[in-house]
Amino acid sequence: MEYSRSSGVLLHISSLPSYGGIGDLGPAAHEFVALLAAAKQHIWQVLPLCPTGYGNSPYAGSSAFAGNPFLISLEFLSDWGWIDGARIAGLAGKSGNVDFDQVESRKLPLLHEAALNFIDRGPTDAKLAAQWTEFEEFCRAEADWLVDYAFYAVLRREFNTGAWTAWPEPIRKRRPGALSQIAQSHGRALIMEQALQYAFSKQWNALRVAASAHAIRILGDVAIFVNMDSADVWVHPDVFELDQELKPIRIAGVPPDYFSPTGQRWGNPLYRWQALETAGFDWWVHRIRRACRLYDIVRLDHFRGFEAYWAIPAEEETAINGEWVKAPGLQLFHALEAALGPLPLVAEDLGLITPEVEALRQELKMPGMKVIQFGFSDAGAHIHLPHRYTPDTVAYTGTHDNDTTQGWWNSINDATRTAVETYVGPLAQTGANARPVWPLLRAVEGSVAQLAIVPVSDLLELDSAARMNTPSVGAGNWAWRLSEGALTPEIAQRLAALTEVTDRDNDPLDRESL
Repeated sequence: MEYSRSSGVLLHISSLPSYGGIGDLGPAAHEFVALLAAAKQHIWQVLPLCPTGYGNSPYAGSSAFAGNPFLISLEFLSDWGWIDGARIAGLAGKSGNVDFDQVESRKLPLLHEAALNFIDRGPTDAKLAAQWTEFEEFCRAEADWLVDYAFYAVLRREFNTGAWTAWPEPIRKRRPGALSQIAQSHGRALIMEQALQYAFSKQWNALRVAASAHAIRILGDVAIFVNMDSADVWVHPDVFELDQELKPIRIAGVPPDYFSPTGQRWGNPLYRWQALETAGFDWWVHRIRRACRLYDIVRLDHFRGFEAYWAIPAEEETAINGEWVKAPGLQLFHALEAALGPLPLVAEDLGLITPEVEALRQELKMPGMKVIQFGFSDAGAHIHLPHRYTPDTVAYTGTHDNDTTQGWWNSINDATRTAVETYVGPLAQTGANARPVWPLLRAVEGSVAQLAIVPVSDLLELDSAARMNTPSVGAGNWAWRLSEGALTPEIAQRLAALTEVTDRDNDPLDRESL
């Protein structure tokens, strides 16, 4: 799919300076939409919105379909009448990085309390009657994933085992009698989980409406693999490479690369692609249909895995001893288009990209990605420099997996710094005092790439303390938050001026310009 020439900003919802210790879908999100509009941006890129599991990674979610309850705004729930304002006073404020343990121990119980209030009062309270009707319709419309997710969320809390594979066998293997008993004994908790998903959906949809009013499109993210400890694997074990005890046989990752000399052992179970293909890829059809309801544009993480994936025996402790295995990517995407029509997809094609992967992307007419930070190591890396871009490109200064551009500059050697200055021109200062971010940002925005995206941390020229994720490092990721008031009108005006002069003040999904 082609997009009109546009630009946007990358900032995950959890990184907003919202009340409650974690970014959410409340006032700060709507203020960010207003700032994007003032800056003449037409894309807001977010990371996966799913409930997070171990390590708090949105790429290791507990459901490929559900929304993360942590991202629900308690302030909006109070406005709706779900919870009294006095009950949510005293939470962590709008500043500082996310303390996920504190969010779980303090915010989550209040979310549960609010949802239970809604359940108790919704059917009879005149002020909540319209929402209760909406909730019932939401449950009917989303039943194909919502009911199973509610069971999973309740059981995960009930058994507190850290993984569904440690649940009692009748429940682990989804025996109908066992699930019926859970439905009877935990009915209130099951409805509570569905109410939280309704609240997430209602707040997310309101944010999308606000963004759409300014022709701002949401670019969302779909991870190719799902977490082993997820509702998806528990409900659909036949889709994944599991043994008779429902343990993974082979797992996903990538071989040694730029980020790690031992590769990355992600631990996600691999798909039984032949079984999926026999079933018409129906699980993937449901997943992409859901993604297209959440987002205007969908970024496919680890696109190269749709051509061939790195399969690691589950018993291996690193990703070194894996092998490349072919995947039926072309057949999958043809099935998706047959079921869903033309799809607004972007391929994350970073890393070890073979001619076969590039051919698949071009056959499917998907834009690929380029990151200018990668462009200065050697001549082979110059494909990441703007003079080598093609229009079917989404260009970045950096992504959530990179260091911030200022942090990257502070860590690189003198030869690479010289190469940067040769490319963008001499900087006003040298060494760690130099400010290369906006010159590199201008180079990306001025390229022929259809879409140009810059992380908020780069707009603010922040150093490594603002890094979102370090691949292959298990702890300390995903916690960075934007400081309240950091995005000033002056920064918006500066970005707007650059957007205008590089002809990027366009709606990426403006059909007349496609």
